[in-house]
Amino acid sequence: MHTKPQPEVTETAQSDYARSLGALASAVESPPAVVREFAYSPNPALRFAATHNEAALADCKGKRIGILIVAYNAVATLAEVLHRISPEVWRNVEEIAVFDDASQDATYDLAMGLKTIRALTKLEVLTHPRNLGYGGNQKAGYRYFIEKGFDVVVLLHGDGQYAPEILSQIYRPIVDGEANAVLGSRMMKDFGGPLRGGMPFYKYVGNRILTAYENHSLGMKLTEFHSGYRAYDLRALSRVNLSRMTDDFHFDTEILIKLNHQRAVIKEVPIPTYYGSEICRVNGLAYAANVVRAVRRYRKTCRSVARFPEFEEFFVHYPAKESRYSSHDYAREMVGRDKDVLDLGCGEGFLAHELRAGGNRIVGADVVGQPAQAADLEEYLSADLNQGLETVVDWAARQPGGRRFDRVLLLDILEHLDDPGRILRQCCELLKSGGSVIVSLPNVANITVRLMLLFGHFDYTTRGILDETHKRFFTRKTARRLIAGCGYEIIEEHSTVMPVALALGIRPESRVMKVVNGVLMLLTKLMPGLFGYQLMFRVGPARKQ
Repeated sequence: MHTKPQPEVTETAQSDYARSLGALASAVESPPAVVREFAYSPNPALRFAATHNEAALADCKGKRIGILIVAYNAVATLAEVLHRISPEVWRNVEEIAVFDDASQDATYDLAMGLKTIRALTKLEVLTHPRNLGYGGNQKAGYRYFIEKGFDVVVLLHGDGQYAPEILSQIYRPIVDGEANAVLGSRMMKDFGGPLRGGMPFYKYVGNRILTAYENHSLGMKLTEFHSGYRAYDLRALSRVNLSRMTDDFHFDTEILIKLNHQRAVIKEVPIPTYYGSEICRVNGLAYAANVVRAVRRYRKTCRSVARFPEFEEFFVHYPAKESRYSSHDYAREMVGRDKDVLDLGCGEGFLAHELRAGGNRIVGADVVGQPAQAADLEEYLSADLNQGLETVVDWAARQPGGRRFDRVLLLDILEHLDDPGRILRQCCELLKSGGSVIVSLPNVANITVRLMLLFGHFDYTTRGILDETHKRFFTRKTARRLIAGCGYEIIEEHSTVMPVALALGIRPESRVMKVVNGVLMLLTKLMPGLFGYQLMFRVGPARKQ
């Protein structure tokens, strides 16, 4: 942000600018030094939105509240927006910041003129040297208020489309501790609904369709996703990674997706609908496509089908696999119930969460700092498995009576190690009598890899059989050889089906995927070496002859 030089403006913009400043100057009835707020001038079309208990609603209760006014080419509307903020709100908020997004008219100069002529000490005016876009301007504003230690921020548009008259109703639930985010909804009927307020019918229909899609896809129950009138608890907002989110208009959708993912409490309040003469800068079809795209990219990232940058913090390299006949499905069966389990390479603990539901007691070990599901682990041990199990063995020896386990899990681990046999042999020291080790290994002879080789390809990927972090490759024959060579015998063996649902981003419980999975299971049983995706073994120490 910087002090903006005098822009080149059109004759119309100059006229608007002059009229706004002229009207403002003529309204000054006291010296600028003692004037701190505008005369309240609610829009006649929205006067009914005002409440009789504004003083109580506006009370900040000691919270530091900031209002972020995003503005672009708003010279004709900005003064009116400020006039429409009630005196009670002016007295209770700590700062009203106008963020001018490199306007091509005199928006910045008008705002500075208002601040100077009326000595508005709570008004701050900032501008960007280049246009950041609707989302980019918001990101800059939120960072500004977070860095200044504010508690609440309210987003208000400089074009006057949303009613400043009800600002107190927007931030009230956050001040009262009832919500982490508040959305103004035009679809609620308290102010007559959107059509009565002048929303074009095609926009109304599009809004309802998009909102229904988002609710269904995200498991939410909002009446409207697409209002730009909203308030955020800045503690909740500070936990949202804004850095790689879009700068476009569907930023509002992305931020709701992230807050919902983090289980923030989101509340709606009714707002009036108003369509004035302001220029609409949103391409409706492009906006709708971007919203659908954002939801799909989020879901794919969460399901670990792909890793999209705006949602990358939700990507899990090895998520819990829900599909029938997957490695985790077999692992759950092989572990059983009420067992002492050591999960080597537990990752974030997603499988441990499921195993714990069966009464199992799980100790995890991995190199991650602190697993997301640490609460499901009795103990978490930080250990580099590529260096062996000495750390885990030493810990177990120090426990009362020496800690041993019914099951030791090596799921998607051995193929990542320089010496997979070393850790497999060490697992014997951690088993109870009658205990067993459960191993999963990728089948490099799977039909998908064979077809790639047929056409001259052997390309590494970010996950799967040819994961770029794999150091060893196995077929059924070489996997069995490794197990026998480490002093084990096979108790149980399975081949998993190819994860078509995960690859396509389709819910595994869908009827189509159940049919596809059944067909794949039949093929895998008939030709496990060809169709098997992962090789699953439950093994125990070989009996001496």
